[in-house]
Amino acid sequence: MQLRYVFTELRSGLRRNLSMHIAVILTLFVSLTLAGCGMLLQRQADKTAETLGNELQILVNLCVVDDPSDSPNCSGGAVTDQQLREVERALEASPEVESIEFQSQEEGYERAQDIPELQDFFEGQDPVITLEDWPPQYWVTLADPQEAEGVKSAVTGLDGVAGIKDQREQLEPVFGIIDALKYGSWIGSGLLLLASLLLVANTIRIAAMARRREIGIMRLVGASTLYIALPFLLESLVTAIIGVALTAGALAAFVKFAIMDGLEGAIQFVPWIGWDDYVEALIGTVPVPGIVILGPALTLIPTLLLTRKYIKV
Repeated sequence: MQLRYVFTELRSGLRRNLSMHIAVILTLFVSLTLAGCGMLLQRQADKTAETLGNELQILVNLCVVDDPSDSPNCSGGAVTDQQLREVERALEASPEVESIEFQSQEEGYERAQDIPELQDFFEGQDPVITLEDWPPQYWVTLADPQEAEGVKSAVTGLDGVAGIKDQREQLEPVFGIIDALKYGSWIGSGLLLLASLLLVANTIRIAAMARRREIGIMRLVGASTLYIALPFLLESLVTAIIGVALTAGALAAFVKFAIMDGLEGAIQFVPWIGWDDYVEALIGTVPVPGIVILGPALTLIPTLLLTRKYIKV
């Protein structure tokens, strides 16, 4: 195999179809960048859920005298010892529970007075909230922050339970925004990747038609299919490398300027993605291939399939 001929054909092909190759590179760049952003946002959502989810708990409020919740579970007045044991037994029996902590009225009332936002409710001769108003509570730590429905259903409806508060609900707007951005990136990326595949197919078809005479001569002298197809594959590889390089630069800029220099300083309670997540988005294999794998695959596989069709002269 004469490599000199192959590289000569590669240069000729890149020059002859320059506008088509530029279109493929730009389409690949935009689509892979959107796909990479989707991967990074997925990792951001997982990291946020894992870190904050472990800190947030399920709070089970128990009934007090004249309970303000108007729950039918409190029709009998304050929670009794028997009802307390039933609630505790239900919580301990749930496989979703890692641990529980009981907080009495006195303990909860004392801790609440240390919260600055609530201090106005405890001051004065006739405070808004008294010891009798503060409910005894169970603080439930989950074994898996993503699994809480079993815990809530286990105690919902039990006598003595005034209400259940899921602290994770406070993060739902944050997760909603992340999910919207993530799915939007994937949808846009999917459409553009389809466009890039069509562009690659069109480029291969035009290149094969332009070289129809040379391909026919090579067939006559007994050149192998791989030898004839190699310049096409190298053209696709070059466009993929340039597209992946541009994408890697764009994602690095996104992580550096948008995350590290922007959001990380402004919102410090959220654990943000970093360079290790960036590297994973480039060369990772699970759950989806990284950009370095995805880019060449999107150009080489269709080229390999189509050249077998178009070089049959």
